[in-house]
Amino acid sequence: MTIKDIARLSGYGVATVSRVLNNHPDVSQETRQKVLAVVEQHGFQPNNNAKHLKQQAGTSIAVIVKGTQNMLFADLVERLQSLLREAGRDVTVYYLDEDADEVAYAVQMCRERKPAGILFLGGDRELFSKEFGDIAIPCVLLTNIAGDLGFDNLSSITTDDQEASRQAVHFLAGRGHRHIGMLGGNWSCFQIGHSRFLGCVQACEELGLPFDGERQCEPCRYSLADGYTAARRLLERCPELTAIFAVSDVTAMGAIRALRDLGKRVPEDVSVMGYDGIAIADFLVPRLTTVRQNTQHIAERGVDVLLRNIERSCQPLHEVVAFQLIEGESVARLTPET
Repeated sequence: MTIKDIARLSGYGVATVSRVLNNHPDVSQETRQKVLAVVEQHGFQPNNNAKHLKQQAGTSIAVIVKGTQNMLFADLVERLQSLLREAGRDVTVYYLDEDADEVAYAVQMCRERKPAGILFLGGDRELFSKEFGDIAIPCVLLTNIAGDLGFDNLSSITTDDQEASRQAVHFLAGRGHRHIGMLGGNWSCFQIGHSRFLGCVQACEELGLPFDGERQCEPCRYSLADGYTAARRLLERCPELTAIFAVSDVTAMGAIRALRDLGKRVPEDVSVMGYDGIAIADFLVPRLTTVRQNTQHIAERGVDVLLRNIERSCQPLHEVVAFQLIEGESVARLTPET
């Protein structure tokens, strides 16, 4: 039994039956009684799921997360969901693989689910530059910059990754480390990892430190297992390293386990510094030294900018959020003889 069957049996049009079923006031009492009599006689049950989806269309917010094991994104998702629900918005989170095409997925989602706006967590700027033109609704890219892409409906909130990485290497050098390796990320010029790589290169040039990107850098996905494997490769290739700068805390955590399995102590033999400032980093042994991103502020600004653009069609904004160097216990201060 469908709404079309109810219309045929009652003698009214589908639109009239729909108004009765949705309790609209612009239906006569006689018409309402006849339609409801047919509904009762045949035990018709409206599809509440379909009704709910229809009500959500054009009002809900989609959150597209690129990467399933990035703990920073887990923190951001929790904060975004809370803020959006406080604003009275339905929110649906979609997790994609780190190598997936998030923009193509968003284009298809807009056709099928018609969200009011999208928050992207992580993203490949090359994909945005090529494919984002097919998206018409307001969007915000979090943790990567989009100001130079030139889209009127795409804002961005991010940390200055290059400067944060530059300061991280200066921090390591200030504690006597001259042989520093870089671990994790994707070095493509459109990825977040590239900005962090550039910051590392800039710092080494400023400090006169030896730096061979081909030898001292080991890219990998943002996961514990990949950080573990990549750290072993890096140490086998560069045994002289006294410090590793990992471009995410989750990668740094994998590296610490790898160093332990190689018989090396952290920080006595090799120091490790992370990036993100996730909560679990404070509970590691040793407590992780890291660059902390302000996820609370990133989430608040992302939601505020997106909802403002949905409600008032404002111009896009591109903001850089302050970061903080957090000194834990995973970086040793070397003596001049080391």
